[in-house]
Amino acid sequence: MKILIISDTHRKNETYLNIVGKLGALDMVIHLGDVEGSEYTITEAVSCPVEMVAGNNDFFSDLPSEKFFRIGKYNVMITHGHRYYIGMGNEMLKREAVAQGADIVMYGHTHKPVIDISRNIIAINPGSLSYPRQENRKPSYIIMETDAQGEAHFEIRYV
Repeated sequence: MKILIISDTHRKNETYLNIVGKLGALDMVIHLGDVEGSEYTITEAVSCPVEMVAGNNDFFSDLPSEKFFRIGKYNVMITHGHRYYIGMGNEMLKREAVAQGADIVMYGHTHKPVIDISRNIIAINPGSLSYPRQENRKPSYIIMETDAQGEAHFEIRYV
């Protein structure tokens, strides 16, 4: 299974459209908020399921602030993260995700990519495709793949 995980596109969809054109077949796309009205564009660019949540800039969106679903053997929680003070670290979010029974929590908001694998939870943030804030300032996303045994592997990729 190959999943594209993105966040914080802020209605600047060119990079996203280029990436999906180059990646080929995907099994799922996950957008972690701040789509700013681009739900249709994000969804129609691919022929696979798309999961999306609202971010702090999705003012008039009908998207939920959190979603829970399964990917293979994993319980997954997705959220933008701003309601968990993610700018000050991901510990509060990880505790809540574990309390909700999640194995993986995915979030955005900080515009900085993270893969944080600990004993109880995997926390990932793909960074931003439009306004990156990490040191190299390159737009980023995460590819999640599951192997033949169903184990998840994550890779941060830069544009």
